[in-house]
Amino acid sequence: MSAAALLCAGALAVPGTALADDAEPGPGPEQITNGDFATGTSAPWWWTPNASAAVSDGRLCVEVPAGTANAWDVIVGQNDVPIIAGESYELSYTARSTVPLTVQTRVQEAVEPYTTVLATADPVGAEDTRVTRTFTASVDQPAASVQLQIGGGERATTFCLDDVSLRGGAEPPVYVPDTGSPVRVNQVGYLPHGPKSGTVVTDAEAPLTWTVRAEDGSTAATGTTVPRGEDPSSRRRVHTFDFGDLTTAGDGYTVEVDGEVSEPFSIRGDLYDSLRSDALAYFYHNRSGIEIDADLVGEQYARPAGHIGVAPNKGDTDVPCRPGVCDYRLDVSGGWYDAGDHGKYVVNGGISVAQLMATYERTLTAPDAESAELGDGALRVPERDNGVPDILDEARWEMDFLIRMQVPAGEPLAGMVHHKMHDAEWTGLPMKPHLDPQQRELHPPSTAATLNLAATAAQCARLYAPFDADFADRCLRAAETAWDAAQRHPDVLADPNDGIGGGAYNDDDVSDEFYWAAAELFTTTGKDTYRQAVLSSGLHGDADAVFPAGGGISWGSTAGLGVLTLATVPNALTANQLAGVRAVVTEGADRYAAQSREQAYGLPYAPRGEDYVWGSNSQVLNNMVVLATAHDLTGDAAYQDAVLRGADYLLGRNPLNQSYVTGYGERDSHNQHHRFWAHQNDPSLPNPAPGSLAGGPNLTAIASGDPVAAEKLGGCAPAMCYVDDIGSWATNEITINWNAPLAFIASYLDDAGEGGQTAAARTCQVTYSSHPWNSGSTVTVRVENTGSDPVSPWALTWLLPGEQRLSHTWSAEFDQHGRTVSARPLSWNRTLAPGAAVDFGFNTSAAGSSPEPGAFKLNGRACSAG
Repeated sequence: MSAAALLCAGALAVPGTALADDAEPGPGPEQITNGDFATGTSAPWWWTPNASAAVSDGRLCVEVPAGTANAWDVIVGQNDVPIIAGESYELSYTARSTVPLTVQTRVQEAVEPYTTVLATADPVGAEDTRVTRTFTASVDQPAASVQLQIGGGERATTFCLDDVSLRGGAEPPVYVPDTGSPVRVNQVGYLPHGPKSGTVVTDAEAPLTWTVRAEDGSTAATGTTVPRGEDPSSRRRVHTFDFGDLTTAGDGYTVEVDGEVSEPFSIRGDLYDSLRSDALAYFYHNRSGIEIDADLVGEQYARPAGHIGVAPNKGDTDVPCRPGVCDYRLDVSGGWYDAGDHGKYVVNGGISVAQLMATYERTLTAPDAESAELGDGALRVPERDNGVPDILDEARWEMDFLIRMQVPAGEPLAGMVHHKMHDAEWTGLPMKPHLDPQQRELHPPSTAATLNLAATAAQCARLYAPFDADFADRCLRAAETAWDAAQRHPDVLADPNDGIGGGAYNDDDVSDEFYWAAAELFTTTGKDTYRQAVLSSGLHGDADAVFPAGGGISWGSTAGLGVLTLATVPNALTANQLAGVRAVVTEGADRYAAQSREQAYGLPYAPRGEDYVWGSNSQVLNNMVVLATAHDLTGDAAYQDAVLRGADYLLGRNPLNQSYVTGYGERDSHNQHHRFWAHQNDPSLPNPAPGSLAGGPNLTAIASGDPVAAEKLGGCAPAMCYVDDIGSWATNEITINWNAPLAFIASYLDDAGEGGQTAAARTCQVTYSSHPWNSGSTVTVRVENTGSDPVSPWALTWLLPGEQRLSHTWSAEFDQHGRTVSARPLSWNRTLAPGAAVDFGFNTSAAGSSPEPGAFKLNGRACSAG
């Protein structure tokens, strides 16, 4: 059975009866045969061969064996039930089980592709439970199968069923989301010196008084709202309010407007410290091929290693291709499970690991980024205390997998990269990875996947050089091999119909992947081949194409990743070329900042026609990454303010009054779609771990076949097309490529401290002067202690562009690992006293003028550039 049938749901329909114009509609005819088992026989009911069943005391009782892996391993059902699209129906039954279980109630096609029109999870205990589901059919199914899937338990049980009924003519359900208070705020809180805005849903025409109350009930601030008319994203009339002048730190604040009170929030400078940690821990939680340690994540999230070849797993260490794709097998162990399922996709893994590495690389290039929170021993990874920043340990787990997906030398398409690897059929839900019994399969290589490896492995080569030169060299070889293979095979595209067992992730335009890969390879190597590929791309310098109004960075649109790298990491572009790249970043950021200022909910995302896309929350975050980078480059507070307003939206200031991050806010998403964080389907399993981002509103959810969306979200306003239900995979999925920008932004926001400009707090200044000559250049550096405390010993760290190598040095000890250079004192200049300066210098092997480093860190803290 295809697990796609288990994941999709919608509504039932049964033929109705003709009514007179003045007749009241009534229930349609009974669609279930022998639903009360009154005759003592079971026909036409059926059950899977691994179970036994009989009618006893007017009930059908099924003996469910112990140790089944999936809910669909044991089914009791009835076939040939006609349903009709557009009809509304009520399905009901009475059941009990000697061992409590969760019934997966399904109405679906009996044969492939098992299209599902109803999918719910219904708990049943030892006492009789009446289950009733009312919904509207989304498609015609002349011979549907009504199924109660009751497997997946460790213990044997007796499941008894009675009074099964399916009738048309039901009152169509009307789903009204619980949005709580009409006063919408960031439910986590606000930075003391950052913007503080909120939205209230109201039909009032005139301004209203708002009051911020402290935890003790006293008035902390007051003012009047600004009427904004109808917000098109929610189709509700709203006002906004601003209390940015309130800077007093505290917890338990609320905002009251017209007698309505918001959720509580804090005003503090350390709001995002735990979110940074939790958002990054998400990746360790979802590692494949390693035991998840309770000491790092807690007992409820600990689990055995998945897909290592221990029964019932087939394992990832010796994986064949799908039939007809190749005749070799690969060890593709490791990596991250992608989207709550057990698949591993190169194009999702590529952008995800790139953004994790960029989160670390930002600490080397951004003036106000701190590295300690990402360093060795700081995060929840088992490799801690190995001398490598923990975030790079986590990223390496995915990089190793991506390299393993490369087609071996001597094979057809050598150097290309397999697009994805997952189960032969859709993985069931719920399902822990170590219990997955399916065969794993490699899918065909693609140019997009190959360029994802070229880009990320090039990034890997420059970042790991200071810590593991051999691994850095391995990454660079993989990157250049992939680039060469993509040049030979520039249009090998993923099949849009390859969606059995996992998403297709097809992409018919890979010009953006070529640009991204060229940018990363050029930044790492400085080679003219890659420079020319960057400069000749039609995407180079085009802000409208790279950062469009609806958002520009996603797994299918990666050119923006290359632009951000070129704009921030020292490279061999000329000064004019670098200025042009940075102008693309600020132009995109200006667009997103304007969206944030103009919208009633403050988010930097305004797709044309309010067309909120699948994973819209990740699009909001990726726009915030562009804004954060512009702020790092310019120091313009308007960009940081827009990032903070984006965080407000994600954490509660939105039309649903919903924090989309598990564990953050009073009304947080906690039933996201995930195979083993599946508490809603199985009470013995946990909810998603804190720091997990829900996909968010999605206007295409109903059309996608999402069952819960079809049941509940018909006619929803764009920003309200979301439901916190494990079955709504089109709105409530969680994925690595959505949590990656969350981790980047959480790190940026934690670095922001109390908000506002932080440059005044810097206690050092660096003057860096480069003097070119025929075959190289001479560089002099002056470091001045502008603080009030001595620095002893001191160490200055920065990045060099391209392939520059130090030659003759003076007045300091130097270390160079790849791009990273550190200068340390000699015995006579060990202490840098307040007001004092130290001068040193070096020669480089690169001729001509090169851009100066973007950032200098003195003992890990940012210095001003003189």
